[in-house]
Amino acid sequence: MAVPSWRDEDPAAKGEELENILISNTLIGDPQVIATDGWWGAERTIVMSEVSLACWFVNSGFQRRNCPFGGQLVDVVTTGGSPVKFMNMAGRPLGLAISTIATTGFLLFGYDQGVMSGIISAPQFNTFFPETHRNSVYQGFVTAIYEIGCLAGALFILWCGDSLGRRRSMMLGGLIMILGVIIQITCFKGHKATAQFIIGRTITGIGNGINTSTIPTYQAECSRTTNRGLLICIEGGVIAFGTLIAYWIDYGSAKSSMDDFTWRFPIAFQIVFGLVLGIGAFFLPESPRWLLSRDRHEEGLSVIAALYDLPEDHPITQLQKTIILESIAASGHKGGKTPYSALFTGGKTQHFRRMLLGSSSQLMQQVGGCNAVIYYFPILFETTMDSTHDEAMLLGGVNMIVYSIFATVSWFIIERAGRRNLFLIGSVGQCLSMVLVFACMIPGTPAAAKGAAVGLFTYIAFFGATWLPLPWLYPAEINPIRTRARANAISTSVNWSSNFLIVMVTPIMVANIDYGTYIFFATMNACFIPIIYFLYPETKKRSLEEIDLIFAKGFVENMSYVRASKELPYLTDAEVENVARQYGFGDEEEGATGIEKSGNESSSGSDLRNREKTADAATEQEHSATQ
Repeated sequence: MAVPSWRDEDPAAKGEELENILISNTLIGDPQVIATDGWWGAERTIVMSEVSLACWFVNSGFQRRNCPFGGQLVDVVTTGGSPVKFMNMAGRPLGLAISTIATTGFLLFGYDQGVMSGIISAPQFNTFFPETHRNSVYQGFVTAIYEIGCLAGALFILWCGDSLGRRRSMMLGGLIMILGVIIQITCFKGHKATAQFIIGRTITGIGNGINTSTIPTYQAECSRTTNRGLLICIEGGVIAFGTLIAYWIDYGSAKSSMDDFTWRFPIAFQIVFGLVLGIGAFFLPESPRWLLSRDRHEEGLSVIAALYDLPEDHPITQLQKTIILESIAASGHKGGKTPYSALFTGGKTQHFRRMLLGSSSQLMQQVGGCNAVIYYFPILFETTMDSTHDEAMLLGGVNMIVYSIFATVSWFIIERAGRRNLFLIGSVGQCLSMVLVFACMIPGTPAAAKGAAVGLFTYIAFFGATWLPLPWLYPAEINPIRTRARANAISTSVNWSSNFLIVMVTPIMVANIDYGTYIFFATMNACFIPIIYFLYPETKKRSLEEIDLIFAKGFVENMSYVRASKELPYLTDAEVENVARQYGFGDEEEGATGIEKSGNESSSGSDLRNREKTADAATEQEHSATQ
């Protein structure tokens, strides 16, 4: 852990800075330090009063180890780890396992999105399924039926997800995807092969819809608050890597001398990801929030202990359980589900407006043309730029490399640039890229076609860095806790239904209006700019309670919510509570107050400090007992 040397400076003055450093380097959310000897003499008490709020060092057993601080070595007494293990892991290794399996689900999502792009126009595939040969309607239907399955899977989770639980939903999603793949690769000529392939692709989509509706929720509920936004952006980036893998497997399989291998192997390869997801989820813990919401308190406490790598009776473990239970009670989940009518309320909480903001981001992601490029990149090159299938596949693979590289950009700038700025930058970049493609297609010369290729490359770069992850992140932030689950399910359903529309009509548009397709998508992206600028409030570095106050401020003071987000200063937790009272929260019984005390949903650095004070006396007693 890198901690700067403050030997010649006042340690008390540096306490807050040190605290932030330690919190940022701590695996879990509520930190503390248990120290013994080695501090700076008389200043030790002052330093300890600040640092004891910051970080604990967890190790199995009661041991001593050295920690660098201020150029000196400080002895740290470590507490015992959790007796509860999953796959013989707890704490950081368990968190890594959860993230790995969760991202595998989104890797599979990206792979299945990209795999048909290199298959749908392959001569071997068109020969085996003659209905797809030079038939843009059939090509669009075979590709887009997958989105209908995804929509059905998302709706299934909307209705049954809370009953199944996160873990079983992921196992079910992986199993259904494997079943769909098996149906696709066992097609035989003369036995209604095309119908069987369509059915299999639909079933695969159902499994993916279940996964994409469940995995972000599961990861968020098993992760600490401070890295949830980053993890969701990483999931979005992994979609691009899955598409990249699919493109290059398509390209390699096309070189095979076995005609059926050209399309059977790329589709069958999905089973690998499905097995990792399904089997991995079997060994992972269930979400502690889901367990506690079902009154399975002992199991929920055990999972919390394993995630934090602390004993079940540790004050921090008990505190986290209490926080989650309070959040469940505040959200209205306890004893029943949030009614659908809550999604359509206005007032200070603005549930309906916030649901529309989240859902519209998913809609704009699709109608901006992303999947027209991802699914049909080779076809676009073959039909509008007169490339051979092999050349189109090679260029598609290179395009996906660019896509994957730029998909990681948001991981590093999401909290610096903010959501609004990235939305706007992406819209402008995508619009100009489509205009470039359109302009270069008009002359119809090989030299101009190269400029069009550059436009498609720049489009996918802008999309990967901005519009790829943001529509998965923004709905989770903008919706209040009471309606978040249902509103997110609706936004996911909007994504898949609009995805189906675009994937279905793109080959028809290319066949009938040729390069006019690109000016259509350029126009769509241009329309996004005023919508985002005037309607989308910024949420970066805001706790979820502060986001609630943005909408309360806009409603009460009759101003735009974008302006309210700019005028509302960044608040501490105590200030949030005071401002909430000013806007009337807590003074009346509302169906769903926007200021719901859910510490596990929106913790900040100051919230971590406040919580830790609650457990400070208990940890001091524990420390004394280990001396």
